[in-house]
Amino acid sequence: MRLALGLSYRGTAYRGWQSQQGGGTVQDALEAALGRFAACEVRTLCAGRTDAGVHALNQVVHLDTDRDRENYAWVRGTNTFLPPDIAVQWCRRVPDHFHARNGARGRRYVYLLLESPVRPAIESGQLGWTFRPLDGARLRAAADVLVGEHDFSAFRSSECQALSPVKQLREISIRRQGAIWRLEFEGSAFLHHMVRNIMGCLITVASGRREPSWLAGVLASRDRKLASPTFMPDGLHFMGPRYDVELAVPERTPAFDALPADTAVLSY
Repeated sequence: MRLALGLSYRGTAYRGWQSQQGGGTVQDALEAALGRFAACEVRTLCAGRTDAGVHALNQVVHLDTDRDRENYAWVRGTNTFLPPDIAVQWCRRVPDHFHARNGARGRRYVYLLLESPVRPAIESGQLGWTFRPLDGARLRAAADVLVGEHDFSAFRSSECQALSPVKQLREISIRRQGAIWRLEFEGSAFLHHMVRNIMGCLITVASGRREPSWLAGVLASRDRKLASPTFMPDGLHFMGPRYDVELAVPERTPAFDALPADTAVLSY
């Protein structure tokens, strides 16, 4: 049978999602835990590979197994063998044609950014940080430049393996709660480092160092060298994929409620 699992994790201690030589990835930890619970080798495929230091609220994976156990048993049993910063949140039996990555109709990310003259301490690793004051109107104007279907080559890592740089960025929502900015990105798919490269450019404009028209020029150029440096991974959280409604795949976990500024309103 094919199972879909949703998991949340703090990516600070890991070398990203994807299994690699030397271990130390989220996939390594998950498959080891699944293997111990199922007493056999288990391989998984995820909806969206995350980089080192990036977190996930509802990462979705699928796996094939002949172990017939209740959904709650897969959750509790696997979590028994996982470290504290990774936890399976739900399990569903899905059709054999379900594919965690190829079946996704969209993906969502949220970036949490602390605007403060002093670096974060308690929240270190969970928030990005800028010491420069940001202007909300400029931030919104810069974000509007990017919404739509574009060639995002200017925001693409040299290591990106996507077949095409053309993606549809459907929405960028911006909220603020005190010193914390919350930027949510929803799109058809994302290139490697795309959100972090966009964040660097948005902060450049919002802090007054460039105009929104500069960002439009960067986008049109398709030249990565013209964009801002890749921003830190700390504040980036993969919110998860979206699938066809009839699959009934959960789109939210309790981890969503742990983030600040979920319902805050942006005030310029």
